[in-house]
Amino acid sequence: MSLEVLFTAQGGVATSAQLLEHLSRSRLDRDIRGGHLIKVWPGVYSRNEPDTILRLRGLDLRAGAPVAICLNTAAAAYGFDIQDTGDLHVLTPPGHQLRNSDGLIVHRRHGAPLTIVDGRYATTPAWTAVEVARSLRRPRALATLDAALRTGTCDRRQLITAAARQSGRRGIVAVRDLIPLADPRAESPMESEVRLVVHDSGLPTPELQYEIVDLHGRTWRLDFAWPDQCVAVEYDGFDWHSDRDQFQRDRQKRAALNEMRWTLISVVFDDVREHPAAMLRRIDTALERAQAA
Repeated sequence: MSLEVLFTAQGGVATSAQLLEHLSRSRLDRDIRGGHLIKVWPGVYSRNEPDTILRLRGLDLRAGAPVAICLNTAAAAYGFDIQDTGDLHVLTPPGHQLRNSDGLIVHRRHGAPLTIVDGRYATTPAWTAVEVARSLRRPRALATLDAALRTGTCDRRQLITAAARQSGRRGIVAVRDLIPLADPRAESPMESEVRLVVHDSGLPTPELQYEIVDLHGRTWRLDFAWPDQCVAVEYDGFDWHSDRDQFQRDRQKRAALNEMRWTLISVVFDDVREHPAAMLRRIDTALERAQAA
């Protein structure tokens, strides 16, 4: 088997022992120093800059068996990882040994339900969402549950079942309480955080992604709305103003809502994380004024 065939057969990775069957030790060292071979893991190399897929294939070689993914790595495969830590989270293969190293966190999750995503074993979506949420603060935990529902990879019933199966584990009580609040309509983690602050305050529950048609027939969608009071809240991320078209559209939306006598409140990161009481007062005042009008 040629070196090219070896890399192709193993998905772009090879061990140093395999490489030494084709290269001399000096040539191997020279190719590594020259960047022709890139270290994926100790004793595992690739010809390409390793991405998640290559790193996992390299782990398969090190473990001598296919490695299953869990926690944030599984969440990323399903499309609902909101943390993006860069670390790989994997399960120890039965009968094999893997150790933690830079960028690698190995877990023992006996009995965790597995399925296949992108050709690799992974903890099931609902189990993954609950397990990730257990390790996070309440706002980020809710954001994870929202994102999991939004991907359509699991539903609320499956989240409840997964939480029941993880009963007694750290953080599960908070996650179990959050599952009824989870909503697939939340479009960003910070929208989830705003919603949780509003919920915890006791203010009326808003409609999410509420659509309104203005006086000119244009349809606008609002992050949070109290239609009976004509009050809306929009979360503006740090980069909301960086896109000229988006900035102009935001101005048009605000003008259209003012024309219809809606109150539009914009909130930013600091409002949610640093000054939630002030943010809530603004919302409450707008609702009370509308109620009294």
